Amino acid sequence: MTAITDDPEFRALCAYSARIGGDPAVIQGAGGNTSLKRDGTLWVKASGTWLSEAERRMIMVPVRLDPLRAALAAGDPRAETAADFVVAEDNPSGLRPSIEATLHAALAHRVVVHVHCVETIAWAARADAEAALAPRLAGLNWAFIPYIRPGPPLTRAIAARLAPGTDVLILGNHGLVAGGADTAAAAARIAEVASRLRRAPRPAPPPDLDHLAAAAAASDYVAAADPLTHAIATDARALAVARLGSFYPDHVIFLGPGIVEIAPGGRAAEIVRALPRPPVMLVVPGAGVLLRRDASAGAAALARCLADVTTRLDPEEPLAPLAAAAEHELMHWEAEQYRKAQPAPRA
Repeated sequence: MTAITDDPEFRALCAYSARIGGDPAVIQGAGGNTSLKRDGTLWVKASGTWLSEAERRMIMVPVRLDPLRAALAAGDPRAETAADFVVAEDNPSGLRPSIEATLHAALAHRVVVHVHCVETIAWAARADAEAALAPRLAGLNWAFIPYIRPGPPLTRAIAARLAPGTDVLILGNHGLVAGGADTAAAAARIAEVASRLRRAPRPAPPPDLDHLAAAAAASDYVAAADPLTHAIATDARALAVARLGSFYPDHVIFLGPGIVEIAPGGRAAEIVRALPRPPVMLVVPGAGVLLRRDASAGAAALARCLADVTTRLDPEEPLAPLAAAAEHELMHWEAEQYRKAQPAPRA
């Protein structure tokens, strides 16, 4: 443990991880992951941990790189969690590797960074994403990977499309990956792509807090604390986009598929009684967003993310929400249920 924590490159990666982990335009909650390859070991973010904690506690898990790569190539089901390849003596907290460990292992770069950049998602959610991205990413060594479930399926899809020198990946309906010889190189590529894909979010009307209070009366719901989250409901075009469905995996995992609305004059308590389980988020068109009182910090972060993405999109664009089968797969995937159940950082 002492050797890796004294490694200047490891410290640089942790510092960068903490910085982007605190930027909701790049990372939301426990999303995203980073890694460093050193002496045959892949040090990758632990499942369910927050990158924002990378300098406060050990969130990186050591995984034996060659055995994991061999398992992936052989179709060994142990590659799914990578847990059997963890170097236990250097993982005293018993952390579990990121569900994207195979992605990090498959790329040759010493440092790999995977983020859920809202600028990227706003393009990756389009049906014509690859063609739309081509002129904007001209000159970069990049590849587009159509949506497929994270984990080994995504890793195999990436391997099938990799060309020599590819160091940027745009994951359809998912996010952005960049690799480099060191943290600075990978970080520069992340910043370059985000800059090229930047779209200004539409300014949205403020929430109607009185309306929200009335809708939440006698229920377990409260107005979302982050004022920007309410744009989902107060910006008409953002609401029209949100009504189309879920556009990326973490929306499904933390908020459930799509959105649940309260009709004008409706009450949260009435909506909940009519559903098999109380949704994490309720959208009150024209007024704002309600979150369940017990909503996790991760869920709140993903509600804000939905506002950040939908205010960058227009319902007239050729958008491609996730299929119902993909949503079902995510909601019933043990690895994602494990990640969602991990505690958020303490304030």
